[in-house]
Amino acid sequence: MKRSCLALLLPFLLAACSQQAQLPAAELPSGPDTTAPGLRAQATGYWVSGTYSNAYGARYYRLWVPASYDGATARPMMVMLHGCTQNGYDFAAGTRMNAIADARNFLVLYPEQGTAYNSYDCWNWFYDVNQHRGSGEPSIIAGMISLVKSNYWVDNARVGVAGLSAGAAMANIMGCTYPDHIRRVAAFAGVMYRGATTATGASSTMSSGSPYDPNERGTSCYNEMGTRKRVMPTLLFHGTSDSTVSITNTHQTGAQWAQTNDLAYDGLDDGDIDNTADARVSGTACRSFTRYDYRNSATGGTVMQKYIISGLGHAWSGGSTAGTYTDPCGPDASTLVANFFGF
Repeated sequence: MKRSCLALLLPFLLAACSQQAQLPAAELPSGPDTTAPGLRAQATGYWVSGTYSNAYGARYYRLWVPASYDGATARPMMVMLHGCTQNGYDFAAGTRMNAIADARNFLVLYPEQGTAYNSYDCWNWFYDVNQHRGSGEPSIIAGMISLVKSNYWVDNARVGVAGLSAGAAMANIMGCTYPDHIRRVAAFAGVMYRGATTATGASSTMSSGSPYDPNERGTSCYNEMGTRKRVMPTLLFHGTSDSTVSITNTHQTGAQWAQTNDLAYDGLDDGDIDNTADARVSGTACRSFTRYDYRNSATGGTVMQKYIISGLGHAWSGGSTAGTYTDPCGPDASTLVANFFGF
């Protein structure tokens, strides 16, 4: 497992969170990007890169186009949000998501934070401006999604976001703020929606869990969805040996999404979807794990799943050592995400 001397989330060390980068306007080149040939061995598609900018700044993105994409039919799209000290190439290499995209013919979008906005490339999930629709980093990520949709035939009903650590916290935010774009969420060692609202609060939340009530935050997420509200299928992961982000955060995230989804289903706070697991399955895939299933009692359908993985640290389970913050031992999280999303 590759480790960095920096934790993926260290908001109290961030020195450049508010700087604005002067990057080019949005663009979407049409040819392959060959700047990272080492990644091409793991998949057969090609990279397209560009920048997107709005009133809140500019960010770089990388799009993986699978070799079998021909524009003849609408295809799903995975949005992958990296953790701190990572970028799109690194996250792609570690998760091997591009190889799955090639096999199943879906697009993969990798938004990138950049050190101009955060010294360690962390998404600034802990600031209020980045926790609402139409502002901050969520608006930039949503703009990238719209840009890709304008250039590729994307199946709007099959767009999901997956993230690690700071990226997982931002993935939860995207599910609350842009449910018209995002239809499924996968969060690996993340923090619930509005689990912290300051950098100092983020530090204590990471180490011991959020001081806020997950039910209240779940209601806040539902309210943030507004007229676009919908049930958001959610997949959660956490390792029992994670010393960077407390596992309490993933349990809180499950409770938050249970409340959000309960309200989104019929507008009533009546427990059709709750935080009590309806099924529990244990297994071993290099590491042992327990999966918890949460169903809608009115329909019987599974709405949420949570994987607790024994002995896993702060790393993407079943990943490749070609990238950082991965552990090749354990259930293959990338395949589980693609399966849960229906890709």
